[in-house]
Amino acid sequence: MTAPGSVTVRVPAKVNVQLAVGAARPDGFHDLANVFLAVSLHDEVTATPADELTITCEGRDADKVPLDRGNLAARAAELLAARHGISPDVHLHIAKDIPVAGGMAGGSADGAGALLACDALWGLRSSREELLEICAELGSDVPFSLVGGAALGTGRGERLTELPVGGGFHWVFAVADGGLSTPVVFGEFDRLTEGVEVPEPAASPALLDALRAGDTTALAAALANDLQTAALSLRPSLAETLTAGTAAGALAALVSGSGPTTAFLVKDAESAETVAAALIASGTCRTARVATSPAPGATVL
Repeated sequence: MTAPGSVTVRVPAKVNVQLAVGAARPDGFHDLANVFLAVSLHDEVTATPADELTITCEGRDADKVPLDRGNLAARAAELLAARHGISPDVHLHIAKDIPVAGGMAGGSADGAGALLACDALWGLRSSREELLEICAELGSDVPFSLVGGAALGTGRGERLTELPVGGGFHWVFAVADGGLSTPVVFGEFDRLTEGVEVPEPAASPALLDALRAGDTTALAAALANDLQTAALSLRPSLAETLTAGTAAGALAALVSGSGPTTAFLVKDAESAETVAAALIASGTCRTARVATSPAPGATVL
């Protein structure tokens, strides 16, 4: 239950329906064409007045969430407070339902959720542009967690263009044991593409058309992730999960972002339950979660 004088924000997970990756830049980042779709798995971040900045967490995999300044929720509170010359005296409580270290932007979601919650709690009334600037400073996926829906991320993924979506899509997410470090996956991408001409990343016109039309079959044909080969190189067992989901009737399967969560696009809610049950029975994943998209971005409850 939300305490008096506190603000709770619900924030969604994401799936990358396309992740096109360019060659490494001099600063170590990669230019991306990253088509994000927000899905109906959520974390909730509650901000309550306190004597100092503290964080607590409950829910799925809560024991794997850092409760120090390494948490993006804490960084969000600090950056927002610093901009306004105030002290980040707040208690942040994260109710976790997005898989941790799963390539679904759970940490980024918590950063965006904390930012919006603190802004409301402190009565700052920051503009959307200012909040997005702070999000971009926090990390490449954080701006999308604030915006939700569907968007194309360029640069390192932080520059967003919102995209129209003409209908809903049904998903199953297979959660793997353990995480995969995003920097390590990008490092493996660099190793595998060494000496190879890496094309400039660009959004697929067919994929954007499929989103606009709400066409599940067309979207299934267009899903793509340039980091998938690197993720499978580091975690070969994910190939068995992808096979199990498609054998159970998924229209398409891919590694979500840098992994190790795998995403399965299905035709309807009934198919989602069937595929989820088959994935759990296959023993190739820790659990499977059903979700729909698009979902709204960070929202004050």
